[in-house]
Parts: sequence; C-alpha cells; structure tokens
Amino acid sequence: QVQLEESGGGLVQAGGFLRLSCAASERIFSSYTKGWFRQAPGKEREFVASITRNSGSTGYSKDVKGRFTISRDNAQNTVYLQMNSLKPEDTAVYYCAANQEVGLRFVALDYDYWGQGTQVTVSS
Repeated sequence: QVQLEESGGGLVQAGGFLRLSCAASERIFSSYTKGWFRQAPGKEREFVASITRNSGSTGYSKDVKGRFTISRDNAQNTVYLQMNSLKPEDTAVYYCAANQEVGLRFVALDYDYWGQGTQVTVSS
C-alpha cells in the first residue's frame, strides 16, 4: 500500500523555523505532483504549497509565500517544506499529499494520497 510519512514537526517560538519532510514508500511518487496542506483546530484543511514532479513549478498560499519553501528530492522520494519566520497562526497539523496528474494542484480534493500529518506549534 502506498504511504506518505511526514516528520519534522514540533514546538518552536515565533520567528523560528522548522523543516518538514515527507517520505514516500513507492518510487512512483517521484513522478507525482506533491503538496502540503495544514489544518488548525476548528478549521478546514487549507492549501499551503505545491510542487510539480520535476520541481519546475511551485505554488504557495498568500499566507506563507515568502516564508515557506517547498522542494523535493526525487532520488530520495522525499518532499520538504522549509518554514521560516514562523507565526503563532501557522500552528496546525501539516499534511503532505500526492497527485498523479501533471501540474500544480491547490485543492485538497485533487490529491489522491495523504500522510497522517505532523503537528507544528508556534508559541508567541
């Protein structure tokens, strides 16, 4: 069964940084569009960032653009989310996802595979 596993979450002070990783169990994921989403308590899951299979294109939500960077290493079947200048409002469970279609995807329903999530907590 195809699996995605996130890691790297934790507790950090405002202004700090974290790097999330998402490892895929299947080599085929190197050809998939990847995305990061987040869900805060009481809120809907929201798009954070997306990257195409060859890293040719990336996309970000307005809330994180300029602070977060998505990247991938297809040889390692891993996608990353570097999060800088973290704010308390970035606190959420962060999920990685994979989509087998070509091109960036910004909507959760477009993704076929999901990880279990990793908690990110930013204290003020």
